[in-house]
Amino acid sequence: MSFIRPEAQDAMIRWRESLIGGALIAVGVFWITGPGGLLGLVGWVVALAGLALAVVGFQRARFRMQGQGPGVVQIDEGQITYFGPLSGGAIATAELDRLTLDPTAKPAHWVLSQVGQPPISIPVNAEGADALFDVFSALPGLRTERMLAELHNSTAHPVVIWERVPSRPEGHRLH
Repeated sequence: MSFIRPEAQDAMIRWRESLIGGALIAVGVFWITGPGGLLGLVGWVVALAGLALAVVGFQRARFRMQGQGPGVVQIDEGQITYFGPLSGGAIATAELDRLTLDPTAKPAHWVLSQVGQPPISIPVNAEGADALFDVFSALPGLRTERMLAELHNSTAHPVVIWERVPSRPEGHRLH
């Protein structure tokens, strides 16, 4: 028997890093305002670590999608593998050339492109797709806030989120 509603439990799981970060901030501030001394110094470290965890948790929570989409995503040693009901494939993160968000598909899909291979389309709410946040964040030059904004924006066309080698002339914006 659970004393927490399923919707509240889902929200707590989605925002777990931010909640833990907030708790760490509270403990740090309590130690800072307490008797001081060595505990005050540790309190500053704990509060700063909590702030960092809360910021990263906020970004991760915005990346996670509700529901159980089709397929399963696995990430193992730099390789993204998608097992879908109709398609699938694998791509090494080092070989990734373009990351596109296609909101025209239902549900929206991440399209991972590699030269010489067919692109892999991964639903944003596929099981394990939340692990893609770490992979995408590690891409050189990717702006995480822009990616999250596009994920929650309702555009009518696919949007290129990241490219290894820009296909546009220098000085032109991506959008």
